[in-house]
Amino acid sequence: MEDQNDTRKRLARLLNEVASEEGMHPTAVEGVQVVRRSEPLPRAPMVYHPRIIIVGQGQKRAYIGDEVYTYNEYNYLVSSVPMPAECEADASPEVPVLILAIDVEPTMLGEMLLEMDESPTPDGPTPLGLSITPMSEELGGAVIRLLECLKRPLDSRMLGRQTVREIVYRVLCGESGGALRALASRDDHFSRIARVLNHIHLAYAQPLSLESMARRAGMSVSAFHHNFKLVTASSPLQYLKRIRLDHARRLMAHDGHNASMAARAVGYESPSQFSREFKRLFGATPVEQAEQVRARLVVTT
Repeated sequence: MEDQNDTRKRLARLLNEVASEEGMHPTAVEGVQVVRRSEPLPRAPMVYHPRIIIVGQGQKRAYIGDEVYTYNEYNYLVSSVPMPAECEADASPEVPVLILAIDVEPTMLGEMLLEMDESPTPDGPTPLGLSITPMSEELGGAVIRLLECLKRPLDSRMLGRQTVREIVYRVLCGESGGALRALASRDDHFSRIARVLNHIHLAYAQPLSLESMARRAGMSVSAFHHNFKLVTASSPLQYLKRIRLDHARRLMAHDGHNASMAARAVGYESPSQFSREFKRLFGATPVEQAEQVRARLVVTT
């Protein structure tokens, strides 16, 4: 127990040094970001991107349906596919939330499973795309080594990626490994749904029907709907709507789009329908929400 406490304290200290600036920032190691948030985040809709999220200090909660996923220095979060959810954070200037975020790379996962001489196809039911797992001593040690690398540019260049591989390996061996194994598979239901999710994020402004998405997954409509909900806890059309509205919010907040422009850009033909669904999700009109986001940018991890 004492060793684990020491590991947590050291991890928090190093992350406080590396994540010295407010907000989310890339590091010298590809696919690795650090986050510092010094203000509490009220519960609000967001989209979790495929990442391994390790908290050095503070606490965040993700809400998906009736389930609550709490991640902090004791538990890390893995999002293996883009997951719409609601999120809140406990943070203050005295105790900011400090996070290390590592992008999930399916190619790396597949290569590692081959080296481990394991089939990427998992046994058992289709896993949810988001999970919480207790932090192990081995994973904590690997995270500390990566944070030490990030303090020195040469170490980052020479050792950073292989340290990321060690972290991914530790996660694969943990309780969250099932979803990552499923993501690396080419044939199982999870990977088919993941392919459709990637297509939605690229083509969200195009007409996308339930039937066309099922064809892309190589499934019947009923099988596709069932497996999609197992992975995302959402129906395909609800998921598509969430992604469109999230992109519209970003266009208004960051690119200066007005509500009508944003609605058209994400595939809405009716501005009034867009405004109704936007307010239902975010609790504010498009204009009000854009002003709120501009005033306080939401860190999406």
